Amino acid sequence: MKKIIASIAVLFAIIVAKPAFAQRTDSLFTGAKATMSHYKALYYLDDADPKKIKGTLRNIGNALEDVRLKGKIEIELVAFSDGVAVYDKSGPYEATLLELQRKGVILAQCNNTVVERHIDKATLFSFIGYVPTGNGEIIIRQAEGWATIHP
Repeated sequence: MKKIIASIAVLFAIIVAKPAFAQRTDSLFTGAKATMSHYKALYYLDDADPKKIKGTLRNIGNALEDVRLKGKIEIELVAFSDGVAVYDKSGPYEATLLELQRKGVILAQCNNTVVERHIDKATLFSFIGYVPTGNGEIIIRQAEGWATIHP
C-alpha cells in the first residue's frame, strides 16, 4: 500500500511540476532584450553557394534593421576560402555590399586566400579591405567579445 501511495505521489508531482519547467510558447515572449549600449557581430563566409551568400547578406541586413539593435550594432563580414565569391566583380552582389557598407558594415577578404589561389585583386571589388587570414580575424574578434555568426 505504501508503494502505491508513493507511486501516486510521484506521478502527481510529475504532472504538476512538468508545466512549471516547460518552455514558454505563448505570445508573451518577445525575444531577448538589448540592454547593452553596443553590440559587435562578425559574420563569416567560406562558401561560394549563392544561397549561402545571399542568406548571409540578408542576415546582416536583418541584424541592422532589428529594432532592438538598430543604431547599437557594429558588423564585419569576412570572406575566406570559397567565400571569396561574394567579392568577385563578376558576381551579382555589388549593390547589396555597397548598401551594407553604407550602413557601416566592414567588408573584409582573407589575403591568404587571395595569395594561395593566385587571385588578381583587380577581379575583386575595390571597396573591400583585406585581413591577413580569415581564421585569424575570427579568433581575434571572438576574443574581443564579438559574436561570430556562420549562417
